[in-house]
Amino acid sequence: MTRSIDLNADLGEDESPAGIARDIAIMDIVSSCNIACGGHAGSRQSMRTMLKAAKSKGIGPGAHPSYPDRINFGRRSMDIAVEDLEASLMNQLGEIISIAEEVDVPLTHLKPHGALYNDAQDNEALSALLVDIAARTNLALVGMPGSLIKQKADRKGIHFIAEAFIDRRYSDNGRLVPRSEAGAVIAEEEIRIQQGLVLAEGTALTTKDGSRLLIAADSLCLHSDSDGALKTAEKMRMALEQNGIKIGRVA
Repeated sequence: MTRSIDLNADLGEDESPAGIARDIAIMDIVSSCNIACGGHAGSRQSMRTMLKAAKSKGIGPGAHPSYPDRINFGRRSMDIAVEDLEASLMNQLGEIISIAEEVDVPLTHLKPHGALYNDAQDNEALSALLVDIAARTNLALVGMPGSLIKQKADRKGIHFIAEAFIDRRYSDNGRLVPRSEAGAVIAEEEIRIQQGLVLAEGTALTTKDGSRLLIAADSLCLHSDSDGALKTAEKMRMALEQNGIKIGRVA
């Protein structure tokens, strides 16, 4: 049986002309995308641009909400009341859902961004909130395999997409090495490609501490803001296809 994998990218986070052009070019390579919707980055204009491009290229567009923290690009945990976070996330989703309706392209999934993504994997209140929001908006939910958020999604009948990262180091517990630690982001393109192939083929990768870790992933994330992101995306897709792995949406 031929193995297949979804390729996703976080887009709409850099509204410069070069950033927009790069993101649209990446859409020719990936099968789904996660569009910033105002919490950490993005505007109505960038959302509309990304949604129109996703529609024209036939890839699955998703919402990419975050802690309301544009100053830190959503990459720091926030001490925020769950009710306030819920209100912010629903506002972010309301924006992108309304634009998607205008563009006439359905959103397919919800992927939290940055610190919210990482915090929610093992936090009771955050995971419950995100699963509830996914149920309310009828969207698939993207997260890490072996996480609390996956358990809650499964129990509630929410389509869960298990995600892994080609350009991030993993700890032995299956979580990402914090960006504050040296080597957390894989800079070498060759190593990114090797890790992507390992993840897509369902074999074990090497963690930061040298242990072997098996991660069952439905989708691989390509960060658009990593150095050389477009080139890496092109080479990643080529390597997957050369190894008999098809690229396709899972939502």
